Amino acid sequence: MPVSPPGPQQGDDFGLPPGVRDEYLLGARDQLGAISELAERLIAAGTDTAAIEALRRDAHRLRGSAGSFGFFTAPSPPIAAPSPHSDEPSDVPEVIVVEDDPALAELLTFGLEARGYRFLHFRNGREALDLLKTMDTHSAAQAPLLLLDVDLPALDGYSIFEELQQECPGKFRVVFTTVHGSETEQLRGLEAGAMDYMVKPISLRVALEKIRRWVGR
Repeated sequence: MPVSPPGPQQGDDFGLPPGVRDEYLLGARDQLGAISELAERLIAAGTDTAAIEALRRDAHRLRGSAGSFGFFTAPSPPIAAPSPHSDEPSDVPEVIVVEDDPALAELLTFGLEARGYRFLHFRNGREALDLLKTMDTHSAAQAPLLLLDVDLPALDGYSIFEELQQECPGKFRVVFTTVHGSETEQLRGLEAGAMDYMVKPISLRVALEKIRRWVGR
């Protein structure tokens, strides 16, 4: 299943850093190879539940990141110029990204850096929770924005959110990010107390505009 290169209308105007789209395509090729192997396992033994779960997870991940890199989406205008860096003395991150998909994480952190935000990135759910609980946010003008993926290794996003709510309520403003975009899933996140819910594939421009409104600059 080959991955087609972007058409002329996409090009570099999508606002991605140089070479990152090519890196994504190489990674997508590897993912597709893994999906093909899982499909062969299911053909041989349709009751292989581990293969079914792995296939579901890998397909969601591939779908979630493809749109964020401009594939299967309409073209849009270039990213606006970065905003000036804040003069605030605080070194507390304004935005914290907990995301295990390396391609999407790179896209988001590229956008945050370009806009001059103070940010941190975690890939592992358990490691993120341990550090979030001990993080000193008292010098921040407002609670940091936490972009929290639902499907994470070691500990899922809902479990992280629940423990943060129990041990340090109000310490972070949480927005869930996930490919599970059903009404039921979105209501689950909002009713748990999250500020919002972003469904993958995530448009970088839309994400940055929402972050600008949430952070206030």
